[in-house]
Amino acid sequence: MRPGSVHPTLQLLEDEGLIVSASEGGKKLFTLTDSGRAEADSGAEAPWEEAGRGVDWESANEIRQAGFGLMEAFGQVWRTGSADQREKALAVVNEARKKMYLILADEG
Repeated sequence: MRPGSVHPTLQLLEDEGLIVSASEGGKKLFTLTDSGRAEADSGAEAPWEEAGRGVDWESANEIRQAGFGLMEAFGQVWRTGSADQREKALAVVNEARKKMYLILADEG
């Protein structure tokens, strides 16, 4: 929604009986009515619901942890290692990247 379109939209929803408003502590709070909740439940799924369907969150978390662990180790070598150690670490990361692509190419 664009700035300036929220209040007219809320007013429209209130006029249609889908929400009710109440003032509390100088703020206007909005709540779905029963018909508003029924309308919301009958509508399309929220985009974030559909986007996460079928995702193996446990595997995604394992991948994320492995990536962060690699970045952490590489950063530590880069910050505290000698020039020779940095070269070796860079070679390991570059080799790992190449091997990842070989996996996709079914050659690794």
